[in-house]
Amino acid sequence: MRVRGALQAAALLASALWATPLLAKDHPDFKTTKFDTQPSNLNYFEGSDTILFHDPHKRDIWRSDDAGATWDVVKDLPDGKIARLYMHDFDSKRAFAITEGKKHYRTTDRGKTWKTFEINAEWDTERFDILHFHATDPDRIIFNGLKCLGPFCEYVSLYTVDGFDTPAKPLRPDTLGCWWAKSTAIFTTGDSDLDKDRILCIIEGIDSIFTEDRRLVISDDFFKADKEGNVQEFEPNLTGDKPVRGVVNVAAVKRYFMVATTSANTDEMALYISTDTKKWQRAMFPNAHGDHDHKIAQEAYTVLESTNYSIQLNVMTGSKSAPMGVMFTSNYDGTYFTENLEYTNLNMFGHVDFEKIAGIQGIFLVNRVDNGKDVDQKPSTKKKLVSEITFDDGRTFEKVTADGKRIHLHSVTELNNVGRVFSSPAPGLVLGNGNTGDYLGDYWEDANLYVSDDAGKTWKKALKGPHKYEFGDQGSILVAIRDSKDEDISEISYSLDHGENWVDEKLPNDLKIQPWILTTTPDSTSLQFVLIGKAKGAWQVIHIDFEGLHEATCKESDMEEWHARVDKDGESTCIMGHTQTYPRRKKDAKCFLKKEFKLAEVETKDCDCTDEDFEYGACKKGDKNGKFMGTSGYRKIPGNTCKDTKETKEKYKDVERSCGDGIGAPPDEATGELQQVDTTNKFGHWTHWEKHYLERGESSSDSSETIIMRGMNRTVDDSGPKVGPIWMTTDHGKSWEKIDFFKDEDVISIAPHPTMKDWVFFLTEGKKLIYTPDRGKRFRTFDVPQPADFEAAANGIFPLIFHPDKPDWLIWLGKKCESKNDCYRVAYGTKDGERWETLARDVYRCEFTGSEAYGKKYANRAVEQILCLKRMKEGDNNSPLQLVSSNDWFNKDEKVRLKDAKEFATMAEFIVVATEDTEKKTLKALASLDGGQYSEAKFPYGFEVPHQHAYTVLDSSTHAVNLFVATKMEGDKSFGTILKSNSNGTSYVVSVKNVNCDQYFYVDFEKMVGLEGVALVNVVANADAKKSAPKKLQTKITHNDGAQWAFLPTPSNKKDEFGSLPCTSSGTEKCALHIQGYTQRRDRGKTYSSEGAVGVMFGWGNRVKQGRWNWALGDQGSIIVLVPTRGQKTDTLEYSLDQGATWKKHTFSKEKVDVWDLTTTRSGNSQNFLLWGENSDGLFTTKIDFTKFTDHVCKYDPEDLSKSDYQIFSPKHPLQPDGCLFGHVSQYLRKKPGLKCFNDFRLDPLYSKQNCTCTRSDFECDFNYELDNHGQCSLVKGLKPQDPKLWCKEHPDEIEYYEPTGYRRIPLTTCQGGTDFEKQAAVHPCPGHEDGL
Repeated sequence: MRVRGALQAAALLASALWATPLLAKDHPDFKTTKFDTQPSNLNYFEGSDTILFHDPHKRDIWRSDDAGATWDVVKDLPDGKIARLYMHDFDSKRAFAITEGKKHYRTTDRGKTWKTFEINAEWDTERFDILHFHATDPDRIIFNGLKCLGPFCEYVSLYTVDGFDTPAKPLRPDTLGCWWAKSTAIFTTGDSDLDKDRILCIIEGIDSIFTEDRRLVISDDFFKADKEGNVQEFEPNLTGDKPVRGVVNVAAVKRYFMVATTSANTDEMALYISTDTKKWQRAMFPNAHGDHDHKIAQEAYTVLESTNYSIQLNVMTGSKSAPMGVMFTSNYDGTYFTENLEYTNLNMFGHVDFEKIAGIQGIFLVNRVDNGKDVDQKPSTKKKLVSEITFDDGRTFEKVTADGKRIHLHSVTELNNVGRVFSSPAPGLVLGNGNTGDYLGDYWEDANLYVSDDAGKTWKKALKGPHKYEFGDQGSILVAIRDSKDEDISEISYSLDHGENWVDEKLPNDLKIQPWILTTTPDSTSLQFVLIGKAKGAWQVIHIDFEGLHEATCKESDMEEWHARVDKDGESTCIMGHTQTYPRRKKDAKCFLKKEFKLAEVETKDCDCTDEDFEYGACKKGDKNGKFMGTSGYRKIPGNTCKDTKETKEKYKDVERSCGDGIGAPPDEATGELQQVDTTNKFGHWTHWEKHYLERGESSSDSSETIIMRGMNRTVDDSGPKVGPIWMTTDHGKSWEKIDFFKDEDVISIAPHPTMKDWVFFLTEGKKLIYTPDRGKRFRTFDVPQPADFEAAANGIFPLIFHPDKPDWLIWLGKKCESKNDCYRVAYGTKDGERWETLARDVYRCEFTGSEAYGKKYANRAVEQILCLKRMKEGDNNSPLQLVSSNDWFNKDEKVRLKDAKEFATMAEFIVVATEDTEKKTLKALASLDGGQYSEAKFPYGFEVPHQHAYTVLDSSTHAVNLFVATKMEGDKSFGTILKSNSNGTSYVVSVKNVNCDQYFYVDFEKMVGLEGVALVNVVANADAKKSAPKKLQTKITHNDGAQWAFLPTPSNKKDEFGSLPCTSSGTEKCALHIQGYTQRRDRGKTYSSEGAVGVMFGWGNRVKQGRWNWALGDQGSIIVLVPTRGQKTDTLEYSLDQGATWKKHTFSKEKVDVWDLTTTRSGNSQNFLLWGENSDGLFTTKIDFTKFTDHVCKYDPEDLSKSDYQIFSPKHPLQPDGCLFGHVSQYLRKKPGLKCFNDFRLDPLYSKQNCTCTRSDFECDFNYELDNHGQCSLVKGLKPQDPKLWCKEHPDEIEYYEPTGYRRIPLTTCQGGTDFEKQAAVHPCPGHEDGL
């Protein structure tokens, strides 16, 4: 094992230095250096004896130029300032010393001298790739860092092309990390200019900080802007002809570039591969089988050490508490993977027990979980590990044996040294700690050191007990030291004959240490070693020199040819069409090679081709009509050097094949036939359905449309069974199967994960909790610490709380009882469902408020952040609640944030808390963006809320809180005011008054999905009427996020198929369109709009269609389906394929039936719909299938939309003729009506955005101002403006303030220039800056 300084193994050509022969020594030389603190991050400059290490406690860098014999602190660096040591990946003379400031240090001469360089950014302590290096030009470096202003941080990337001789320049804004295309020595774009300049960056989505919206962009000129300010960049078409959103990671592996993407609704990732960054294709994996899936889940895949001709990947399949995986190897293109081995062993960090034998193709060691099926079913089962080895690149595996007995070796998951685990560049020499027997035992109790000199084919016991070990002089010398938990090791052992015999050597000065690392040069050519250990509270760095043990330098007669892979008869075997032979010293030769920094040269010999030298040819996914040249479906693996034989030439003769062969016939012609599938006489009689769509994400590898449902009874007398059996469909209702797993289970509640729809949890009355992580393919169980408090659940406090990003991070609210009448709620937390820890006792409720998106934006809002409401005094039910927070699962960090808390709510980035002013008996609202600092919400003067009144936090997805405050609370006569905040949720103004709500404070307020700032409300027009008078509701709409409200225009036609309209107008108080709101809906899951259909809204009102209808939108708004609501028996539905311009009818039943619901996927991307209802035989479902209306995928050409199947749609404010909304003109994409194509990907509807100049519409009324009859912001009578000096206090960097004008900028606007309505009054200096103006 050795320290990995740079990533590439150097093969420096050095002339042999012949010294005057000296007599051989009997012992190695030792030199020791004592340090007070532990040396860390020890690195060799490859091809030299120069070493650096970092002292993280004293923050200094130490250097040795004699292989560790002597050490000096680096004088050119400031004392106590170095936070990290960073080695250049491709230049063996360069290193970087990173500080916590902006001034850093670099060396180009192996640490002799250091120069400063400055970066206008801070380094990100959480990422490892701060510096990213160009593989062939060492001066080209990218710095990935942060720019922070207080608690708010954003990622930045800067670059240099001169090694920081001049200041680094910024790349484009909104980057989350950038990388050179030329990231490995063997990767190439195929173009020398692109190899030199091409950069790939992950950037934020348009107006989004969420992972699923991130994009990959490429630039070949450092993202420079043209004269018009347009950045020169492009999005690569990862799917072949379209870009993909949700890019989360980029990695270069040998000759491959890999991009990982994720999407909403799933934790599954998609991998896209390219060998030139020009053409990309999604990696395809074999179908799942047995008891494991092949999906690539977030934080659940590991790219293994790969070859120049394939990618090797391990995919985790087991629980994170007992992780296991499946290993795959790709074809030469990196796009098609085959399974090598299942139940590979890995740990919770994703490290896999896998390692290649260094320098030799085709040989690697793995550890497999022999009882994998048992562990998968019950993760608490102890793993039984066995070691296996392959000599043919994973096609077959063999047992690892020593003296005829099977042995098992401790591997990567139990690292006890640095560098590689088993091997080095020393040809064929392998060492490992392990034991004989059926399974791998305990490292400390059972392990012994084993050695092999034939690359793992045969082994023998070398030393008793576990050891740290190293290789020197290309395997001529092996060095080991017994591992220990104590400071009791006083000797080393070494062997000069491939481990046949060992010599013990005492450490100097009777030293006894606890070994930490044993290392040498990365190429294992040196005779000098460094041993670091702990002794009596100090750290000893021990230099070991074997230089004089042999006086002779090896001659040709001392060498042998060693074949890397041999068969049972000892004959060389082939990998990639050739054999490998190395020269190495004979084990009994009395000499050293003494070729420092020069690796053994491998000799290859081409073999005759066999079947193993060929692989499947490949077509582009979906290209069923194309052609490719294949050899009966096979091709010689690119890079394979085998020699064609007469037999293989004929057998694999190239022929032209159709891509449709073996893939399936081309899509059927669009017949325009609406298909349906009925399911009757299967579900029994129930009063309601409980149904859950498990919607797949765009990165999901399958195309299933899964629904889980069961019948329910809601009867007045609560008689009969309450719930029926659980059913599942994976084809949107075409076929239903009863889930046998639940036949003996009493499931109280079904809870799909709110953001990861692959995961569904099933709560039982006891402690058992059942879940599926893959939309019903597998079901697993675990026990929760205490039964659920279902009484609390009935009042809206659900016992299971989910993390938005990590589906296996859970909070459980259990009911713990000390006695029959002494019960309280306890919050428990887990990261895997197996191990639970108590978070807080006597809690009211808890919630995850941390997330990856907000954790990156707000420095103190950790991904682990949890907020809880808990009693101030445990066990006292009369004790007031307090808000407490933790950023570490309440292990060490628990802080009381607010006392006398009543409730809290989260919406978008805001955390809003209601507290009680016990003296005034009023409610007080506070807001926070980071979960730590809470600021009191300033309501309009005199707007106090009695403590018995209520707040409702409404959809606040536009960087401002919409807060509903009930102002009249009289049952069904209740209504209130919507207040709108500034960008940090603290200063509120009245947005709209007299908004309707019901007795539970659900509000008639709804935002339009997909369009920013558009919302509808129903207001009570007769708010001053007598109590007995029924409410008169009117609908209003805003197009600028609540700054202004208007009535809805009526349909333009005075007369339609249903008769004459009572009036027509553009929307006035006397004549307008009114739509039933949230509180009037029977099914509150129905929304006006759909995620996939931008700009399309449906509702009940007066009128588009006569009567009351259920509606659903599919194929991103291309399909609209209507059916009468429950209680109106029908046999007909209506549909439109042109966004409602024309309608057709379809008879779906022979009898008139009661349709309870009409559903499709929430995203609106499906072409399938499902009717749920009751006929004379009981409950039924009918699948309505529109796939026969389309016959090809819609074409998308971002460069020329005239060639696309999409058109541009721009929403406009009715009072803004220039089309500007929130300071910009937005253009959205819609499919052109009437086309026979379908959307096969998540169309990013926002096509472009252009900023406008600022006008009145970009401003709203300021604190204590409201709209007057002329539409202007006027001071409310009797009130005062907010003290303008508060601006200076809240913005300490500002030097001036303006007197109030009555206007403030809308948080969502992006306008530039024009008229700034905030700055139309007198300007004054801030306190302390009077001399500055």
